[in-house]
Amino acid sequence: MRVLLANERPEHLEQLALVVRRLGHEVTARETDIGAVAALTEGGIFDVAIVGVGEDTEHALDLIGRIVREANCPVITILDAEDPAFIEQAAKRGVFAYLTTKRSNDDQLKSAIEVVLHRFAEFHDLEGAFGRRAVTERAKGILMERHSIGEDEAFFMLRDQSRRTNHKLIDVAQAVLDAQPLLPHELRERGG
Repeated sequence: MRVLLANERPEHLEQLALVVRRLGHEVTARETDIGAVAALTEGGIFDVAIVGVGEDTEHALDLIGRIVREANCPVITILDAEDPAFIEQAAKRGVFAYLTTKRSNDDQLKSAIEVVLHRFAEFHDLEGAFGRRAVTERAKGILMERHSIGEDEAFFMLRDQSRRTNHKLIDVAQAVLDAQPLLPHELRERGG
């Protein structure tokens, strides 16, 4: 697994890199600077990011925010001590898990990585489902407008076309969206 390590203190990066390597993963990048993390996340592909939190919690929050926005991977934070206020802010920025150095060991980090990867996959599946639903809803709206029909009828049109053509419902809905610019706006007035 490719791991991005970020921490404000280089010596902590080295310690964490040793642990990650012991777990059998590859440390593909380690960084202390927020700007450098931004550059890494644009070009790098990471499976997970681990952000160490030291004294400068704002720096850590900025690192987390940048990684969540720009890298397509889950983030784990490692704190020196329990800090509910920080955890709340990190959660708002999209962190998937946290550990504290006082309680963490190799096995706990290994478990945390496994959990966040599973949760991240579920998140992407859910995000995809919401995206598919949005496409279907937009297609139904187009059909409702163009054919002066209700929501149920629009859905039945999509479903029936899906069955007749042996295409997935989402593919039929996407085809409606793709064809929308080609359709006249006033179909009803022209008898269509």
